[in-house]
Amino acid sequence: MTASGTHTGPQAGPGDASDDLDVEEALALVRAPRNDRTGQTDQADRPEKADRPDRSDRPDRTGRTAPAHSHDHNTSWPEARETAARAARRATKRPAASVALADALGLVLAAPLDALSDLPSFDTSAMDGWAVAGPGPWRVRDGGVLAGHALPEPLTDGEAVRIATGARVPTGVTAVLRSEHGRTGPQDRLHATGETSHGQDIRPRGQECRRGDQLLPTGTLVTPAVLGLAAAAEYDTLAVVPRPRAEILVLGDELLTEGLPHDGLIRDALGPMLAPWLRVLGAEVVAVRRLGDDAKALRRAITSSRADLIVTTGGTAGGPVDHVHPTLERIGAELLVDGVAVRPGHPMLLARTKADQHLVGLPGNPLAAVSGLLTLAEPLLRALAAHPAPEPYRMPLREAVQGHAHDTRLVPVALRGEWAVPLHYSGPAMLRGIATADALAVVPPGAAARGAGLELLDLPWDTAGIGVCFT
Repeated sequence: MTASGTHTGPQAGPGDASDDLDVEEALALVRAPRNDRTGQTDQADRPEKADRPDRSDRPDRTGRTAPAHSHDHNTSWPEARETAARAARRATKRPAASVALADALGLVLAAPLDALSDLPSFDTSAMDGWAVAGPGPWRVRDGGVLAGHALPEPLTDGEAVRIATGARVPTGVTAVLRSEHGRTGPQDRLHATGETSHGQDIRPRGQECRRGDQLLPTGTLVTPAVLGLAAAAEYDTLAVVPRPRAEILVLGDELLTEGLPHDGLIRDALGPMLAPWLRVLGAEVVAVRRLGDDAKALRRAITSSRADLIVTTGGTAGGPVDHVHPTLERIGAELLVDGVAVRPGHPMLLARTKADQHLVGLPGNPLAAVSGLLTLAEPLLRALAAHPAPEPYRMPLREAVQGHAHDTRLVPVALRGEWAVPLHYSGPAMLRGIATADALAVVPPGAAARGAGLELLDLPWDTAGIGVCFT
């Protein structure tokens, strides 16, 4: 798949999102508001598609016939996200891991960070200059005091010695005179050019903390600054909540891993996308396995997995070779979410397969799978990693967006100044829009007018930070 340039208008165009709509979605689009500037319908959805047959009566890309999906049994989108987070919090608690500082970035402290010694552990000079004893002028001693050296010889009143920033302050020193605040005269006498106070520019032992002081509480995100503090506080390793382990099971006999499509086969877009996406959501991806449409292989893969989260692709709609639901039933898994009132991606599911393991079943269409990732996998991984939920935020739409009649709709948007701009190519099977997006706008059932402030879900790589983002 090739990416295109960003489109900032909602006009209809090639790759119309309505190609993948069911009857209710298409009927909703008949009532789509007209674009004030172009006179065209919103969000690349053409009302003339409204008379398409229900997709439950037509085969999907694999030739399977998908059954109708009832809105009555779908979990609401906010409830689905909360269910995923709650499921992780109720899972068997994972033991803390001890990791080297270099490997702790983006993890969460599993124990308080207590000072192992006083910081600083001895009196140090805060500036380059002279260490002086008593009132001036001072006689300058030969040599100097550098950082990293043993305790220097004491000074007596009337003496001074050159000193570097971070160097240990000699016994008897009353202040450090900055280089720019002193001048030397005849007989190597040092004179101050301003007032000198007792303790000036000396960092006393324990100024920042004393041994045993709590520097950071449990639950603190390990940032670069936290790593610096931990190193200064003499830590070599940190006790952290370990990264959740994820395993990806790619289903579908119709998928190619390379080359051009042929003989009804198509390129797999999810296999290359899911592993890096899960990594930037904070997971350790332990395996990506391609199983095809093989029920026995799927059952073996699920029951033998030691991951905290199993992610499957496709096979959730209940077609003749959609094996996810039957397999979960056979192994006694507990379905926590079976369909979500969101478009795209409503056939997604969440199951508890073991006390310490969950499975997220993603729809096979690429953008629908992205919707499943952000709806179910992201809250689950965030809670497993002990990250707090982010503060929600909103931005106004630059153009009106038509929603779904009953369900929440997730629409790729670009952020332009103070506006969220809806993008083209937002159909369930499309990645062209999300590839140029900064976020997904959460459109409530019905429609959202121009200027409406909508909740946004940041895409994990778009948020500045440390390579881990829980949106």
